[in-house]
Amino acid sequence: MRSKYLAGAVATGLAFQVSAAAAQTDFIDDASANLALRNFYINQDNRSGSAAPSKTEEWGQGFLLDLRSGFTAGTVGFGVDALGQFGLRLDSGGRTNKAGRNRNPGTLFPLESDNSATSNFGRVDLTAKARLAKTELRYGALRPALPILSANDGRLLPQTFRGGQLTSTDVSGLTFNLGQIDRASGRASSDYEALRIAGGQERVDQFRFAGGDYALNDNLTLSYYFAELQDYYRQHFLGTRHSFALGAGKVSSDLRFFDSNAEGANADGKAGYAARGFDNQGKVDNRAYSALFSYALGGHNLGLGYQHLSGDSDFPFVNNGDGSSAYLITDSQIGKFQRAGERTALARYAYDFAQVGAPGLKATVTYLSGNDVDAASASNDSEWERDLRLDYSVQTGPLKNLGLSLRNASLRSSVAGQRDIDETRVILSYNIALL
Repeated sequence: MRSKYLAGAVATGLAFQVSAAAAQTDFIDDASANLALRNFYINQDNRSGSAAPSKTEEWGQGFLLDLRSGFTAGTVGFGVDALGQFGLRLDSGGRTNKAGRNRNPGTLFPLESDNSATSNFGRVDLTAKARLAKTELRYGALRPALPILSANDGRLLPQTFRGGQLTSTDVSGLTFNLGQIDRASGRASSDYEALRIAGGQERVDQFRFAGGDYALNDNLTLSYYFAELQDYYRQHFLGTRHSFALGAGKVSSDLRFFDSNAEGANADGKAGYAARGFDNQGKVDNRAYSALFSYALGGHNLGLGYQHLSGDSDFPFVNNGDGSSAYLITDSQIGKFQRAGERTALARYAYDFAQVGAPGLKATVTYLSGNDVDAASASNDSEWERDLRLDYSVQTGPLKNLGLSLRNASLRSSVAGQRDIDETRVILSYNIALL
Protein backbone atom coordinates (compact mmCIF):
# COMPACT_ATOMS: atom_id res chain seq x y z
CA MET A 1 0.00 0.00 0.00
CA ARG A 2 2.84 2.39 0.93
CA SER A 3 4.45 1.78 -2.48
CA LYS A 4 1.19 2.74 -4.21
CA TYR A 5 1.07 6.05 -2.30
CA LEU A 6 4.72 6.68 -3.15
CA ALA A 7 4.12 5.94 -6.84
CA GLY A 8 1.10 8.24 -6.84
CA ALA A 9 3.08 11.05 -5.23
CA VAL A 10 5.91 10.66 -7.74
CA ALA A 11 3.43 10.64 -10.65
CA THR A 12 1.71 13.76 -9.31
CA GLY A 13 5.03 15.54 -8.90
CA LEU A 14 6.12 14.61 -12.42
CA ALA A 15 2.78 15.76 -13.85
CA PHE A 16 3.10 19.09 -12.04
CA GLN A 17 6.64 19.59 -13.35
CA VAL A 18 5.56 18.74 -16.91
CA SER A 19 2.59 21.13 -16.65
CA ALA A 20 4.78 23.91 -15.22
CA ALA A 21 7.37 23.34 -17.92
CA ALA A 22 4.69 23.51 -20.62
CA ALA A 23 3.32 26.72 -19.15
CA GLN A 24 6.80 28.21 -18.98
CA THR A 25 7.46 27.14 -22.58
CA ASP A 26 4.37 28.99 -23.85
CA PHE A 27 5.23 32.04 -21.75
CA ILE A 28 8.76 32.22 -23.17
CA ASP A 29 8.44 30.74 -26.66
CA ASP A 30 5.71 33.20 -27.65
CA ALA A 31 7.60 36.18 -26.24
CA SER A 32 8.92 39.02 -28.41
CA ALA A 33 11.34 41.90 -27.95
CA ASN A 34 11.67 44.87 -30.28
CA LEU A 35 13.82 47.99 -30.08
CA ALA A 36 12.54 50.97 -32.06
CA LEU A 37 14.97 53.82 -32.73
CA ARG A 38 13.62 57.22 -33.78
CA ASN A 39 15.67 60.29 -34.67
CA PHE A 40 13.35 63.30 -34.77
CA TYR A 41 13.96 66.89 -35.93
CA ILE A 42 11.25 69.56 -35.90
CA ASN A 43 11.27 73.21 -36.93
CA GLN A 44 8.23 75.41 -36.35
CA ASP A 45 8.11 78.99 -37.60
CA ASN A 46 5.20 81.09 -36.35
CA ARG A 47 4.39 83.50 -39.17
CA SER A 48 1.93 85.70 -37.27
CA GLY A 49 1.44 87.04 -33.76
CA SER A 50 3.64 89.31 -31.66
CA ALA A 51 5.27 86.79 -29.32
CA ALA A 52 9.02 86.52 -29.93
CA PRO A 53 10.98 84.58 -30.83
CA SER A 54 8.79 83.00 -33.48
CA LYS A 55 10.97 79.95 -34.07
CA THR A 56 10.84 76.57 -32.31
CA GLU A 57 13.54 74.08 -33.25
CA GLU A 58 14.47 70.77 -31.59
CA TRP A 59 16.29 67.53 -32.35
CA GLY A 60 16.35 64.32 -30.36
CA GLN A 61 16.95 60.58 -30.34
CA GLY A 62 14.29 58.24 -29.00
CA PHE A 63 14.53 54.62 -27.87
CA LEU A 64 11.45 52.43 -27.39
CA LEU A 65 11.99 48.92 -26.00
CA ASP A 66 8.84 46.79 -26.33
CA LEU A 67 8.98 43.47 -24.42
CA ARG A 68 6.01 41.12 -24.68
CA SER A 69 5.65 37.73 -23.02
CA GLY A 70 3.55 34.86 -24.22
CA PHE A 71 0.77 33.42 -22.06
CA THR A 72 1.02 30.61 -19.55
CA ALA A 73 -0.72 27.38 -20.51
CA GLY A 74 -4.16 26.53 -19.19
CA THR A 75 -7.75 27.64 -19.62
CA VAL A 76 -6.75 31.12 -18.51
CA GLY A 77 -3.29 32.23 -19.59
CA PHE A 78 -1.33 35.00 -17.89
CA GLY A 79 1.49 37.21 -19.07
CA VAL A 80 3.22 40.53 -18.62
CA ASP A 81 4.57 43.17 -21.03
CA ALA A 82 7.11 45.92 -20.43
CA LEU A 83 7.55 49.18 -22.34
CA GLY A 84 10.71 51.19 -21.82
CA GLN A 85 11.02 54.70 -23.28
CA PHE A 86 14.03 57.00 -23.31
CA GLY A 87 14.47 60.35 -25.06
CA LEU A 88 17.85 62.05 -25.49
CA ARG A 89 18.12 65.76 -26.36
CA LEU A 90 20.54 66.50 -29.19
CA ASP A 91 19.57 70.16 -29.67
CA SER A 92 16.95 72.56 -28.35
CA GLY A 93 16.11 76.23 -27.97
CA GLY A 94 17.56 77.56 -24.75
CA ARG A 95 15.18 78.84 -22.06
CA THR A 96 11.71 80.22 -22.75
CA ASN A 97 12.40 83.19 -20.42
CA LYS A 98 15.94 83.99 -21.59
CA ALA A 99 16.42 87.49 -22.99
CA GLY A 100 17.85 87.76 -26.49
CA ARG A 101 17.09 84.18 -27.50
CA ASN A 102 16.22 83.52 -31.16
CA ARG A 103 14.23 80.33 -30.65
CA ASN A 104 12.19 78.48 -28.02
CA PRO A 105 12.26 74.92 -26.75
CA GLY A 106 9.22 73.15 -28.16
CA THR A 107 7.33 69.92 -27.58
CA LEU A 108 9.96 67.16 -27.84
CA PHE A 109 11.26 67.38 -24.25
CA PRO A 110 9.96 68.31 -20.80
CA LEU A 111 11.09 71.64 -19.36
CA GLU A 112 13.34 72.03 -16.33
CA SER A 113 12.60 74.50 -13.53
CA ASP A 114 14.55 77.21 -15.41
CA ASN A 115 12.35 76.66 -18.51
CA SER A 116 15.09 74.94 -20.52
CA ALA A 117 14.57 71.58 -22.20
CA THR A 118 15.76 68.62 -20.13
CA SER A 119 18.76 66.67 -21.42
CA ASN A 120 16.89 63.35 -21.28
CA PHE A 121 13.69 61.78 -20.02
CA GLY A 122 11.97 58.42 -19.98
CA ARG A 123 9.96 55.86 -18.09
CA VAL A 124 9.29 52.12 -17.80
CA ASP A 125 5.71 50.82 -17.82
CA LEU A 126 4.36 47.34 -17.11
CA THR A 127 1.15 45.78 -18.39
CA ALA A 128 -0.37 42.64 -16.87
CA LYS A 129 -2.51 40.52 -19.19
CA ALA A 130 -4.79 37.51 -19.09
CA ARG A 131 -6.36 35.52 -21.93
CA LEU A 132 -9.39 33.24 -22.05
CA ALA A 133 -10.13 31.76 -25.48
CA LYS A 134 -10.13 34.82 -27.79
CA THR A 135 -10.70 37.38 -25.04
CA GLU A 136 -7.78 39.33 -23.61
CA LEU A 137 -7.70 41.61 -20.57
CA ARG A 138 -4.84 44.10 -20.19
CA TYR A 139 -4.14 46.37 -17.22
CA GLY A 140 -1.34 48.91 -17.01
CA ALA A 141 0.18 50.98 -19.81
CA LEU A 142 -2.04 51.07 -22.90
CA ARG A 143 -1.76 52.56 -26.38
CA PRO A 144 -5.35 52.30 -27.65
CA ALA A 145 -6.27 52.91 -31.29
CA LEU A 146 -10.03 53.38 -31.07
CA PRO A 147 -12.41 56.00 -32.50
CA ILE A 148 -13.09 57.43 -29.05
CA LEU A 149 -9.51 57.24 -27.74
CA SER A 150 -6.30 57.01 -29.73
CA ALA A 151 -2.71 57.35 -28.48
CA ASN A 152 -0.71 60.04 -30.26
CA ASP A 153 2.67 59.11 -31.78
CA GLY A 154 3.58 62.39 -33.44
CA ARG A 155 6.78 63.25 -31.56
CA LEU A 156 9.94 61.58 -30.24
CA LEU A 157 8.10 59.15 -27.93
CA PRO A 158 4.45 58.03 -27.97
CA GLN A 159 1.66 59.06 -25.65
CA THR A 160 0.47 56.29 -23.32
CA PHE A 161 -2.55 55.79 -21.09
CA ARG A 162 -2.96 53.88 -17.84
CA GLY A 163 -5.98 51.69 -17.18
CA GLY A 164 -7.64 48.45 -18.18
CA GLN A 165 -8.94 47.24 -21.53
CA LEU A 166 -10.74 44.05 -22.50
CA THR A 167 -10.70 43.00 -26.16
CA SER A 168 -12.66 40.02 -27.46
CA THR A 169 -12.86 38.38 -30.89
CA ASP A 170 -14.80 35.31 -29.73
CA VAL A 171 -17.74 36.19 -31.98
CA SER A 172 -16.83 35.72 -35.62
CA GLY A 173 -16.35 39.07 -37.36
CA LEU A 174 -16.76 41.11 -34.16
CA THR A 175 -14.00 42.91 -32.26
CA PHE A 176 -15.42 44.09 -28.93
CA ASN A 177 -13.63 46.57 -26.65
CA LEU A 178 -14.44 47.58 -23.08
CA GLY A 179 -12.29 49.61 -20.73
CA GLN A 180 -11.54 52.38 -18.29
CA ILE A 181 -8.63 54.85 -18.29
CA ASP A 182 -7.56 56.97 -15.32
CA ARG A 183 -4.26 58.58 -16.36
CA ALA A 184 -2.35 59.76 -19.43
CA SER A 185 1.35 60.41 -20.01
CA GLY A 186 2.22 62.93 -22.70
CA ARG A 187 4.68 62.58 -25.55
CA ALA A 188 7.21 64.73 -23.66
CA SER A 189 6.67 63.53 -20.11
CA SER A 190 7.92 60.97 -17.60
CA ASP A 191 4.80 61.31 -15.46
CA TYR A 192 1.14 60.32 -15.56
CA GLU A 193 -1.61 62.87 -14.98
CA ALA A 194 -5.37 62.74 -14.57
CA LEU A 195 -7.56 63.64 -17.56
CA ARG A 196 -9.27 66.71 -19.02
CA ILE A 197 -10.29 68.30 -22.33
CA ALA A 198 -9.08 71.43 -24.13
CA GLY A 199 -10.39 74.41 -22.17
CA GLY A 200 -10.88 72.43 -18.96
CA GLN A 201 -8.76 73.15 -15.88
CA GLU A 202 -9.94 70.43 -13.53
CA ARG A 203 -8.65 66.89 -14.04
CA VAL A 204 -10.66 63.70 -13.55
CA ASP A 205 -9.66 60.06 -13.19
CA GLN A 206 -12.32 58.17 -15.12
CA PHE A 207 -12.73 57.68 -18.86
CA ARG A 208 -14.98 54.71 -19.67
CA PHE A 209 -15.72 53.21 -23.05
CA ALA A 210 -17.39 50.24 -24.75
CA GLY A 211 -18.08 49.28 -28.33
CA GLY A 212 -16.86 47.31 -31.27
CA ASP A 213 -16.28 46.79 -34.96
CA TYR A 214 -18.27 44.21 -36.90
CA ALA A 215 -17.07 42.99 -40.30
CA LEU A 216 -20.12 41.95 -42.31
CA ASN A 217 -17.72 40.73 -44.99
CA ASP A 218 -14.21 41.46 -46.25
CA ASN A 219 -15.35 44.79 -47.71
CA LEU A 220 -17.78 46.24 -45.15
CA THR A 221 -17.22 47.04 -41.46
CA LEU A 222 -19.68 48.73 -39.08
CA SER A 223 -18.59 50.39 -35.82
CA TYR A 224 -20.28 51.71 -32.68
CA TYR A 225 -18.64 53.06 -29.51
CA PHE A 226 -19.81 54.84 -26.38
CA ALA A 227 -17.44 56.87 -24.20
CA GLU A 228 -17.75 59.04 -21.11
CA LEU A 229 -15.16 61.36 -19.61
CA GLN A 230 -16.24 61.95 -16.03
CA ASP A 231 -17.69 65.43 -15.44
CA TYR A 232 -17.02 66.51 -19.04
CA TYR A 233 -18.88 64.68 -21.81
CA ARG A 234 -20.68 61.61 -23.12
CA GLN A 235 -20.03 60.57 -26.69
CA HIS A 236 -21.56 58.16 -29.21
CA PHE A 237 -19.73 57.13 -32.37
CA LEU A 238 -21.11 55.44 -35.48
CA GLY A 239 -18.92 54.56 -38.43
CA THR A 240 -18.72 52.42 -41.52
CA ARG A 241 -15.86 51.50 -43.85
CA HIS A 242 -16.61 50.02 -47.27
CA SER A 243 -14.64 49.17 -50.39
CA PHE A 244 -15.47 47.72 -53.80
CA ALA A 245 -13.85 47.26 -57.19
CA LEU A 246 -14.50 49.83 -59.89
CA GLY A 247 -12.89 49.11 -63.21
CA ALA A 248 -9.22 48.33 -62.69
CA GLY A 249 -9.15 50.20 -59.36
CA LYS A 250 -10.84 50.20 -55.94
CA VAL A 251 -13.20 52.67 -54.28
CA SER A 252 -13.08 53.05 -50.49
CA SER A 253 -15.42 55.00 -48.23
CA ASP A 254 -15.07 56.04 -44.59
CA LEU A 255 -18.20 57.52 -42.95
CA ARG A 256 -18.11 58.82 -39.35
CA PHE A 257 -20.58 60.42 -36.93
CA PHE A 258 -19.97 61.62 -33.37
CA ASP A 259 -22.67 62.88 -30.99
CA SER A 260 -21.14 64.57 -27.92
CA ASN A 261 -22.98 66.18 -25.01
CA ALA A 262 -22.22 67.64 -21.58
CA GLU A 263 -21.99 65.42 -18.52
CA GLY A 264 -21.69 66.01 -14.78
CA ALA A 265 -19.85 69.16 -13.71
CA ASN A 266 -19.62 70.42 -17.30
CA ALA A 267 -23.39 70.14 -17.72
CA ASP A 268 -23.87 71.95 -14.39
CA GLY A 269 -21.62 74.82 -15.50
CA LYS A 270 -19.12 74.37 -12.66
CA ALA A 271 -15.94 76.42 -12.81
CA GLY A 272 -12.89 74.60 -14.16
CA TYR A 273 -14.83 72.19 -16.38
CA ALA A 274 -15.52 74.43 -19.38
CA ALA A 275 -15.21 73.35 -23.00
CA ARG A 276 -14.08 75.69 -25.76
CA GLY A 277 -16.72 76.90 -28.16
CA PHE A 278 -18.90 79.79 -29.31
CA ASP A 279 -21.60 81.11 -26.99
CA ASN A 280 -21.83 77.66 -25.34
CA GLN A 281 -21.46 78.73 -21.68
CA GLY A 282 -18.61 76.25 -21.49
CA LYS A 283 -20.83 73.22 -22.14
CA VAL A 284 -20.01 70.37 -24.53
CA ASP A 285 -22.43 70.41 -27.46
CA ASN A 286 -21.10 68.95 -30.71
CA ARG A 287 -22.09 66.73 -33.61
CA ALA A 288 -19.39 65.75 -36.12
CA TYR A 289 -20.34 64.37 -39.54
CA SER A 290 -17.69 63.32 -42.04
CA ALA A 291 -17.23 61.34 -45.23
CA LEU A 292 -14.01 60.42 -47.00
CA PHE A 293 -13.98 58.69 -50.39
CA SER A 294 -10.87 57.48 -52.18
CA TYR A 295 -10.04 55.78 -55.46
CA ALA A 296 -6.90 53.67 -55.88
CA LEU A 297 -5.56 52.69 -59.29
CA GLY A 298 -2.07 51.34 -59.77
CA GLY A 299 0.20 53.48 -57.62
CA HIS A 300 -2.28 56.39 -57.51
CA ASN A 301 -4.68 57.11 -54.65
CA LEU A 302 -7.00 60.13 -54.75
CA GLY A 303 -9.15 61.03 -51.75
CA LEU A 304 -11.89 63.63 -51.30
CA GLY A 305 -13.60 64.34 -48.00
CA TYR A 306 -15.97 66.67 -46.19
CA GLN A 307 -16.57 67.30 -42.49
CA HIS A 308 -19.22 69.39 -40.74
CA LEU A 309 -19.24 70.17 -37.03
CA SER A 310 -22.56 71.39 -35.64
CA GLY A 311 -23.36 72.55 -32.12
CA ASP A 312 -21.87 75.32 -30.00
CA SER A 313 -18.68 73.66 -28.72
CA ASP A 314 -15.48 72.40 -30.27
CA PHE A 315 -15.21 68.64 -30.85
CA PRO A 316 -14.36 67.09 -27.43
CA PHE A 317 -11.70 64.46 -26.84
CA VAL A 318 -9.27 63.56 -24.06
CA ASN A 319 -6.64 66.29 -24.34
CA ASN A 320 -4.24 67.13 -21.52
CA GLY A 321 -2.61 69.84 -23.62
CA ASP A 322 0.57 67.91 -24.44
CA GLY A 323 -0.36 66.40 -27.80
CA SER A 324 -3.42 64.24 -28.42
CA SER A 325 -5.21 62.63 -31.35
CA ALA A 326 -8.83 63.03 -32.44
CA TYR A 327 -10.45 60.45 -34.72
CA LEU A 328 -11.37 63.00 -37.35
CA ILE A 329 -10.59 62.80 -41.07
CA THR A 330 -9.15 66.31 -40.64
CA ASP A 331 -6.59 65.49 -37.92
CA SER A 332 -3.48 66.70 -39.75
CA GLN A 333 0.19 67.51 -39.17
CA ILE A 334 -0.53 70.87 -37.53
CA GLY A 335 -4.28 71.42 -37.16
CA LYS A 336 -7.35 69.31 -36.47
CA PHE A 337 -10.13 71.52 -37.90
CA GLN A 338 -12.29 70.61 -34.89
CA ARG A 339 -13.76 74.01 -33.99
CA ALA A 340 -17.45 74.72 -33.41
CA GLY A 341 -19.41 75.14 -36.63
CA GLU A 342 -16.44 74.38 -38.85
CA ARG A 343 -17.03 72.97 -42.33
CA THR A 344 -13.93 71.45 -43.92
CA ALA A 345 -13.25 70.17 -47.42
CA LEU A 346 -10.29 67.85 -47.88
CA ALA A 347 -8.33 66.62 -50.90
CA ARG A 348 -5.49 64.09 -50.72
CA TYR A 349 -3.30 62.51 -53.38
CA ALA A 350 -0.73 59.77 -52.77
CA TYR A 351 1.56 57.90 -55.12
CA ASP A 352 3.39 54.62 -54.47
CA PHE A 353 6.60 54.61 -56.51
CA ALA A 354 6.77 50.80 -56.45
CA GLN A 355 4.83 51.05 -59.70
CA VAL A 356 7.87 52.64 -61.38
CA GLY A 357 10.54 50.44 -59.83
CA ALA A 358 11.14 52.24 -56.51
CA PRO A 359 9.51 50.05 -53.82
CA GLY A 360 9.31 51.62 -50.38
CA LEU A 361 8.97 55.18 -51.69
CA LYS A 362 5.65 57.02 -51.26
CA ALA A 363 4.62 60.66 -51.62
CA THR A 364 1.46 62.30 -50.22
CA VAL A 365 0.01 65.80 -50.54
CA THR A 366 -3.05 66.92 -48.55
CA TYR A 367 -5.00 70.18 -48.63
CA LEU A 368 -7.72 71.17 -46.15
CA SER A 369 -9.93 74.26 -46.19
CA GLY A 370 -12.10 75.07 -43.17
CA ASN A 371 -14.82 77.74 -43.12
CA ASP A 372 -17.69 79.03 -40.97
CA VAL A 373 -15.64 78.64 -37.78
CA ASP A 374 -17.46 79.87 -34.67
CA ALA A 375 -14.66 81.01 -32.36
CA ALA A 376 -14.95 82.58 -28.92
CA SER A 377 -15.00 86.16 -30.21
CA ALA A 378 -16.47 85.90 -33.70
CA SER A 379 -18.10 83.64 -36.26
CA ASN A 380 -17.37 82.71 -39.86
CA ASP A 381 -13.59 82.55 -39.44
CA SER A 382 -11.60 80.35 -41.79
CA GLU A 383 -8.34 78.41 -41.99
CA TRP A 384 -6.44 76.15 -44.36
CA GLU A 385 -3.56 73.69 -44.21
CA ARG A 386 -1.28 72.13 -46.81
CA ASP A 387 0.73 69.00 -45.94
CA LEU A 388 3.53 67.44 -47.99
CA ARG A 389 5.02 64.08 -47.03
CA LEU A 390 7.69 61.82 -48.54
CA ASP A 391 8.35 58.40 -46.98
CA TYR A 392 10.99 55.83 -47.85
CA SER A 393 11.69 52.43 -46.31
CA VAL A 394 14.77 50.41 -47.27
CA GLN A 395 13.54 47.08 -48.62
CA THR A 396 16.68 44.88 -48.67
CA GLY A 397 20.25 44.64 -47.45
CA PRO A 398 21.83 45.43 -44.06
CA LEU A 399 19.72 48.60 -43.68
CA LYS A 400 16.41 46.86 -44.35
CA ASN A 401 13.54 48.48 -42.39
CA LEU A 402 15.39 51.81 -42.08
CA GLY A 403 12.76 54.49 -42.64
CA LEU A 404 13.03 58.14 -43.62
CA SER A 405 10.08 60.54 -43.47
CA LEU A 406 10.22 64.16 -44.69
CA ARG A 407 7.19 66.27 -43.75
CA ASN A 408 6.36 69.91 -44.42
CA ALA A 409 3.14 71.73 -43.55
CA SER A 410 1.71 75.24 -43.59
CA LEU A 411 -1.32 76.42 -41.60
CA ARG A 412 -3.02 79.78 -42.11
CA SER A 413 -5.93 80.85 -39.91
CA SER A 414 -8.03 83.91 -39.15
CA VAL A 415 -9.17 82.42 -35.82
CA ALA A 416 -8.14 84.60 -32.87
CA GLY A 417 -5.30 83.04 -30.90
CA GLN A 418 -4.27 80.65 -33.67
CA ARG A 419 -0.90 81.63 -35.15
CA ASP A 420 0.04 80.96 -38.76
CA ILE A 421 2.64 78.18 -38.77
CA ASP A 422 5.16 76.67 -41.17
CA GLU A 423 6.53 73.36 -39.93
CA THR A 424 9.16 70.86 -41.11
CA ARG A 425 9.87 67.43 -39.64
CA VAL A 426 12.64 64.97 -40.52
CA ILE A 427 12.27 61.51 -38.99
CA LEU A 428 14.65 58.55 -39.20
CA SER A 429 13.36 55.26 -37.78
CA TYR A 430 14.80 51.78 -37.43
CA ASN A 431 13.31 48.69 -35.78
CA ILE A 432 15.47 45.87 -34.42
CA ALA A 433 13.83 42.54 -33.58
CA LEU A 434 15.73 41.31 -30.51
CA LEU A 435 13.62 38.20 -29.98
